[in-house]
Amino acid sequence: MIPPSRPVDSAASAHERVYRALRTQVMHGEIAPGAALTLRGIGKQFDVSMTPAREAVRRLVAEGALFLSSSGRVSTPELTNERIEELASIRALLEPELASRALPRAHFALIERLETINSGVSQMVARHSASGYIRMNLEFHRTLYLRAQAPAMLAMLETVWLQLGPTMSALYGRLNRTEPPYHHKLILAALKAGDEPSLRLAIRTDVTQGLRMLKN
Repeated sequence: MIPPSRPVDSAASAHERVYRALRTQVMHGEIAPGAALTLRGIGKQFDVSMTPAREAVRRLVAEGALFLSSSGRVSTPELTNERIEELASIRALLEPELASRALPRAHFALIERLETINSGVSQMVARHSASGYIRMNLEFHRTLYLRAQAPAMLAMLETVWLQLGPTMSALYGRLNRTEPPYHHKLILAALKAGDEPSLRLAIRTDVTQGLRMLKN
């Protein structure tokens, strides 16, 4: 007699739900740098058993979204100056290339969508919402990069965004922003003009300038 598959499906569904929710929280800077997480706490937060919580943490550690110490402590990344510089350099390599590949497909509808998202960035700045700002800012970049049709490259980039999420919250507080990133306007202008060199420069400056302000 074949055993029912419902419990297995339920466990897989719970694990996926916890994984995606935690991943989003880390990427959007909703958890502070160096914050400790426990399987018991995760299980209570998402109303799941230890098994889905453990599996979600395992995946996030593998992606660099969470850090597992030799003592077994799980926490969000707490980045050194050297690590920030390394991740900024990776962004400076990947993101201009993704933008360049997206440029031939950057039609009016995409640019209009990016302008709408940038308005959302402005709203989050007005609300002084660090996590909202990070979420909308990443949506601006991801929406453009999806047109590059380079899924492997974008997946690599998302692991960088994951590692930076908590630290980006700290940066937001330090910058005390009153308006959306200036370079977003330059990105939009370059897209409208079909100007690849200007697009690459605007993207590179946008993604590295703020990060380097984080270094002590």
